[in-house]
Amino acid sequence: MTLESQIRAPSATPVDDAVLPFDVSALDVRGRLTKMGPALDDILTKHDYPAPVGKLLGEAIVLTTLLGSTLKFEGRFILQTQTDGPVSLIVVDFQAPDRLRAYARFDASRLEAGQDSAALLGHGHLAMTIDQGADMSRYQGLVALEGGNLEDAAHEYFLRSEQIPTRVRLAVGEEFRGGDGPKHRWRGGGMLMQFLPKAPERARQADLHPGDAPEGAVTHAVPEDDAWAESRALFGTIEDVELIDPDLSGERLLFRLFHERGVRVFPVQAIHAQCSCSREAVAGMLGSFTPQDRADMVENGKVVVTCEFCSSVYEFTPDEAGVVPVTEQRAAES
Repeated sequence: MTLESQIRAPSATPVDDAVLPFDVSALDVRGRLTKMGPALDDILTKHDYPAPVGKLLGEAIVLTTLLGSTLKFEGRFILQTQTDGPVSLIVVDFQAPDRLRAYARFDASRLEAGQDSAALLGHGHLAMTIDQGADMSRYQGLVALEGGNLEDAAHEYFLRSEQIPTRVRLAVGEEFRGGDGPKHRWRGGGMLMQFLPKAPERARQADLHPGDAPEGAVTHAVPEDDAWAESRALFGTIEDVELIDPDLSGERLLFRLFHERGVRVFPVQAIHAQCSCSREAVAGMLGSFTPQDRADMVENGKVVVTCEFCSSVYEFTPDEAGVVPVTEQRAAES
């Protein structure tokens, strides 16, 4: 197959809930683009989050999708934030190759009009965990959240942990439509781009600030590679509406950005909103509690457990939950 036979017009057909890997060899740039529709909407509407909280959790879902879809094994990528902001906890769980679930914990009394993602997060930390399975070690990277948004945190993570020149864009919005069918849907999109030249010295970055340098000290600086400077300039032209537009395909968006340099795309990776909870898993979880704890869970003659991710409700009789009758418990204790 010749190079000419691989060149084609970008597909005009949008593909939702998928990750599109791409490569711009002329600029030594590789990346991933995602456009999310039904899967994102399914996760967010299950909890009926207030719009600002839904938008923030949606951004976390898009970011996790871009990062988790790079796993080459059947493990998990987990993004979690713990902060002092109105949204105190976010958990997004990506189970390779394509399963996604998420939830957020927030204080409704602290939500105010006009709060952006940074204000909702506040200060705390973001953890990114790669779980390779029971027999393998886990890898975790931590990033401080100091009043910035998730894009800022992602840039800081790659600067300090991966040391790969990286840019990330995230966009989430609400789509309102007339006519029949749903009137409101969540949509999201994102793009991750990295500079990966064959000569590693071209990707070298300035040293991190030591923190204790005397005032006026000369900081280390490295000239930015021309190819990366051009890539960042093109990347900076992306508009939110382009990332969430249901009628603009990912291929056409990439063509808009890089058509002068030439961009190559690879097969898409589909993404699904699917929780891993089950009645059997919940029963196993109940078995890990002490008999007294299980007894305290009984209300109105049953034990009810609600999955925080998908809001599924599981009901158990005291016998099914392994609750020991009081008379038997006292006899065992004596």
